[in-house]
Amino acid sequence: MSRSSPSSTPGTAVRPGLLVLALALGVTTLSLLQSLVVPVLGTIEDQLDVSPGAAGWVLTANLLAAAVLTPALGRLGDLRGERPVILGILVAVALGTLLAIVTTSLPLLLVGRILQGASYGLFPLSISVLRRELPAARLSVAMSIVSSTLAVGGVAGLVATGLLVGDGGDYRRPFWIGLGVTLASLVLAYRLLPDRPSSGSGRVDWWGALVLGAGLVLLLLPVSQGNAWGWASPGVVGCLAGSVLVLAGWVVLQRRTAQPLLRPAMLADRRTIVPNVAGLMTGIALFASFLAVLQYVQTPPGATGYGFGASVLEASVLYLVPGGVVGIAVAPVAGKVVTRLGALPTLLAGAATGVAGFLLLAFLRGEPWLVVVAGVLTQLSVTVAYAALPALVVQAVHEDETGVANAVNSIARAVGQALGSTVAVTLIAAGHDPATGFPRDGAYTGVALIGALATLAVMAVAVVGMVADRRGGAGRRTDPLTGVEEATARAGEWSPVSGIR
Repeated sequence: MSRSSPSSTPGTAVRPGLLVLALALGVTTLSLLQSLVVPVLGTIEDQLDVSPGAAGWVLTANLLAAAVLTPALGRLGDLRGERPVILGILVAVALGTLLAIVTTSLPLLLVGRILQGASYGLFPLSISVLRRELPAARLSVAMSIVSSTLAVGGVAGLVATGLLVGDGGDYRRPFWIGLGVTLASLVLAYRLLPDRPSSGSGRVDWWGALVLGAGLVLLLLPVSQGNAWGWASPGVVGCLAGSVLVLAGWVVLQRRTAQPLLRPAMLADRRTIVPNVAGLMTGIALFASFLAVLQYVQTPPGATGYGFGASVLEASVLYLVPGGVVGIAVAPVAGKVVTRLGALPTLLAGAATGVAGFLLLAFLRGEPWLVVVAGVLTQLSVTVAYAALPALVVQAVHEDETGVANAVNSIARAVGQALGSTVAVTLIAAGHDPATGFPRDGAYTGVALIGALATLAVMAVAVVGMVADRRGGAGRRTDPLTGVEEATARAGEWSPVSGIR
């Protein structure tokens, strides 16, 4: 089950630095398009003359498309090769972004956002390419750099929106940046991605993909629309109940399928449960931090007694950019730490940094510099987590399952982001003060504490993984990332690198 050496096809020598650049820019496209609409939902509501609930579908449609498409795209890349699938995704995303720019119709805007949802497949396929093409000594750092753009691109999207729409401009302006990045990614991918034979054989389980997508849609729909529908409404309760039934039926279907989309044993394996739970919780923390900081610093202190009265542009540049810059600087270092100490200790240390940042945001946010420091610490935590998670997933599965396994982890993070956004919005709305027209200060304390609890959960699963690895000692195996022999629970068993030797 060890990682094979990079393929060698005449005339297609891989240049690692340029390959990482191409893949990182593609993943930036994903996170940029995901975040740039968040600050302009109100603007979309006003300029398209639609209700807040209808405008919210700009986020929901993108997330639902991702839930349906990502596992199938990951598996398709495993079976047919990553290059053609990545190029196809980028073409679809470019068309969707162009449609979002030229249309003034909400239904067509939603079609564009659905096409953009295919971009979620870029990350798992990028990890597959790196695993196939790079030597073990360079893999952790490369995965860390590519993965860090998930967080850094999100900050870039928020800043771009602040720059282009902060003065009340057209909500479509930020999509031009998204289109430019997408086209640049397409050119680089076409020029630099090697054309290799696929690592797997068989066919895509389209029925499995369809049923899984339906179950995830039924799960994510009430999560994203619960505030608008009412959490006790028949729609929310019915969707959640339906998701349980459909996902349970999907497990049965996968067990009876000769070539399933996902092996059920993979989902039940501790080695994949750890990164998937950590990804879910990291997603919650990421959006809790974004929304808490953005809304808090824009609150006028004269009316509420808290906040700094920042504009959208100031909120993005002054309070979010520092964390993004730190993330860019730390990503390669985090990859080296994963290689040297192991993914689980790295994940644990990063989560501890996030807990400190959220506690600072919860209880010591009275000065702007303190909020900046809190944002840097929480962003650092997410960057380090994103460096460690692909390493854990890669070490847990066969090479021909790399794409689909990382697709599942991507969906876990996307569900977490939806939950984090929903919880933050719900707590802030519940704290609304009729006297001032703004949320009470305590609402932001609640959001920050939710972020702290989510990050504590990441610490907990990292410790569980490390303890499980410590208990395993029968047999030795070679770590695919470091080339170092490590103890495993049973001879020949595959387990995450814990750094405990």
